[in-house]
Amino acid sequence: MRKLLASISVAVLLAACATNPVSGRREMALMSEQQELAIGRDMHPKVLQAYGEYDDPALQAYVRGVGEKLAAVSHRANLIYRFTVVDSTDINAFALPGGYIYITRGLLAYMSSEAELAGVLGHEIGHVTARHAVRQYTAATAAQLGMTLGSIFVPGLGNNVAQNVMGVLGQATLSGYGREHELESDSLGAEYLAQAGYDPQAILGVLRTLKAQGDYATAQAKAEGREPQAYHGLFASHPDEDTRLKEVLTKASFLAPDTPADDGRERFQKRLDGLVFGDSAVQGIRRENRFYHGPLDFALEFPPGWRLQNQPDRLLAIAPGGSAQAQLTSQDLNQRETPREFMIRRLGIRNPAGQEISPAGLPGYTANVQLGGALARRQGRVAVIFHRNQAYILVGVAKEGGDAQAADRALLQTALSFHPLREDERALAKPLRLRLKTAAPGDNFAQLAKGSRLPGDATAQLRLLNGHYPTGEPAAGDTLKIVR
Repeated sequence: MRKLLASISVAVLLAACATNPVSGRREMALMSEQQELAIGRDMHPKVLQAYGEYDDPALQAYVRGVGEKLAAVSHRANLIYRFTVVDSTDINAFALPGGYIYITRGLLAYMSSEAELAGVLGHEIGHVTARHAVRQYTAATAAQLGMTLGSIFVPGLGNNVAQNVMGVLGQATLSGYGREHELESDSLGAEYLAQAGYDPQAILGVLRTLKAQGDYATAQAKAEGREPQAYHGLFASHPDEDTRLKEVLTKASFLAPDTPADDGRERFQKRLDGLVFGDSAVQGIRRENRFYHGPLDFALEFPPGWRLQNQPDRLLAIAPGGSAQAQLTSQDLNQRETPREFMIRRLGIRNPAGQEISPAGLPGYTANVQLGGALARRQGRVAVIFHRNQAYILVGVAKEGGDAQAADRALLQTALSFHPLREDERALAKPLRLRLKTAAPGDNFAQLAKGSRLPGDATAQLRLLNGHYPTGEPAAGDTLKIVR
């Protein structure tokens, strides 16, 4: 039987070979091109649901035009690529199998030219053309050959490919494919840039900018006791010191025309004028420890020093030092009931022994309950507040070993701060936006930061946005990105 399985395994692997579109070599691929395309089609609406498409048709069309120019000279020009700016503050770009490519508005804000935009899109196109997602899936699946054989020989199990692929690929898609595949994508991106008339050295420029942003984010995260988040294409070393990257760009430069097209700096910057920077109105706006949501018409305040994280489906709040944490979510109200009844029926909390609350006259209920799994149950607080046709659910707990009573007081205080937006808060519920300014003689970033609504170190952030981090200053006549 063992010999039979080994023979079947060899036969399966041989049958699963396919030609790599980039190298032209035959290699093992446990996913057909049609499966690859189907996965992209299936996951695309889910990505848009999770992130949201940024509401700027002109900017979407511009990014799409740059991407299509690169895709036309790629190794898989037969695919129909889709380029989407997603409404996220993350500094990231990623691709799904089959040609679905995404760039966040958070990443766009830190770029300086159309050529740099092309560098990022070209890199992501490289992941698609080299079938990195397929190769990652194949490597992971081949390690569990018994499961692979089952999916091939047992009727009905073939659909597991589509169901399980994002479990295998999710981390790679959003966080990178590893050094070799990332370098290959940079090589392919540089080649596509050159063939489309851009200077491949633009990749080095955008990596410098992102390296600076990553350094700043790391310093900020360290100061706040959290993990940094950075674009997955970055190298651990400084890009100027990366020998293999330099070799890639030099090789691609021979493909470029003698006089590459201009880098499109002015075109690109004009497209960024008015770009939402930081939280968008639909996501709700963080102002230090306060949160304002215009479309949903509410605001609330966490204790001073708590750090807020705005995610697509929830608002997270972390106390200084991580001593406590909380989250705010919402659910539609579908029938007339009290907040306590909602807590029992919808949240599954049995016989909550708490108290009615009425923040700003709104119906609410709060109780201390046991939170967490069976092995780590801790006393926490849950509050449910009704506003319009939504139930807002605040759940919080102290860190194990933390001051549970202090955390409980803070959470109750936060629940009681919930209120409909006041007229004087409407402006606070509007997002910040990038604006363009021509630098006058004597302008410096510290001076410009004084008039900025940027939270935290506004001077450092303006330097980052304009490619002058950590100590540079603008020259008279420069077009600067400022935040208002």
